Amino acid sequence: MRKKRYSRNRIRRSASLIVRAWGDLRYSWHALDKGPLIVVVVIGLVVAALGYFMRSAYTEKTRIQDLACLAFNVYFEARGEPMAGQYAVAEVTMNRVASRRYPDTICGVVHQKNWDPLRKRYVSAFSWTELDERPSREDETFRQAWAVAEDVYHGRHVPTLKGATHYHAVYIRPSWARGNKPVARIGSHIFYK
Repeated sequence: MRKKRYSRNRIRRSASLIVRAWGDLRYSWHALDKGPLIVVVVIGLVVAALGYFMRSAYTEKTRIQDLACLAFNVYFEARGEPMAGQYAVAEVTMNRVASRRYPDTICGVVHQKNWDPLRKRYVSAFSWTELDERPSREDETFRQAWAVAEDVYHGRHVPTLKGATHYHAVYIRPSWARGNKPVARIGSHIFYK
C-alpha cells in the first residue's frame, strides 16, 4: 500500500513539474522579442530554398552531360550496328561506371585515358574521343543513339550483358582479349567480362 501511495505522489510531483515548466516556457515565449527570430527563420528558409534549387540545377546539368557522353559513345561506337548492339555498347559503358576499376561517372568512363607504353602517350579507351567530330543533334542516327542512352541510363532497358566491360570489333584481335571471357557476339562486336 505504501509503495502505491509513494509512486502516486511521485507521479503527481512529476506532473506538477511538467505543468510548471510548460507555463514558464509559454511565459518566456510571449515575453520574447520575436523580430530577430523571424528574420533568422526567413533568412534560413531563403538560403535553404536557394540551396535546393542550385542543387537541382547542378543535378540536371550532370544528368544531361552524362546522357550526352553515353549517346556520343553509342553513336560513334555502334551507329551502324543493330539496336541490340547499340544497347550492348551502352550497357558496357554503364558496367564500367559500376566497376571499381573505372571512373565513377559516365563522362569519366567515356573520356578515360591510359598510358600506352608502346605509343609512349596517353590513349583513350574509346578512340572517337580523340577526334573533334560531333554529330548534329538533328541527325536521325544520333537521335536514335540518344534514345538508347536514355533507356539504359534510366533503367528502362533490361540488361543482357551483366558484368561485361570490354568489347572489340570482330575483325581485330587485341592482346587484352586473350585473358578475358567472351560473353556475347552482337552485330560486329564481341563482348567480354
